[in-house]
Amino acid sequence: MRAKDALGRQGEQVAAELLEAKGWTILERNWRCPAGELDIVARDGMTLVIVEVKTRRSNALGTPLDAVGPRKLRRLRELALHWLDEQQVYIPDIRFDVVGVLAPPEGAMVIEHVQGVA
Repeated sequence: MRAKDALGRQGEQVAAELLEAKGWTILERNWRCPAGELDIVARDGMTLVIVEVKTRRSNALGTPLDAVGPRKLRRLRELALHWLDEQQVYIPDIRFDVVGVLAPPEGAMVIEHVQGVA
């Protein structure tokens, strides 16, 4: 596994643990379809939450949250529709969140969870 992939998996694990600690239910991790991948699909109470996780070693190229712009959010909405179609469910309350994980080579991780980005 490449170092970048391992870093991403580490960030996704940290994000999933954070969400579970908040009492959320993780429904899917790394769900894939031909159109792309959803990092985490979870339930926060009765709300379905699509969670994009971005992990970086440093802020040299911007924060992890900076990596999720309008184009990525459009893609997440499209992928959420594919997921709902595959599940054959209708869920009226859907939210899109981002978890940014800064994992420097030395020092503590910094985790930031932003709800309702799209």
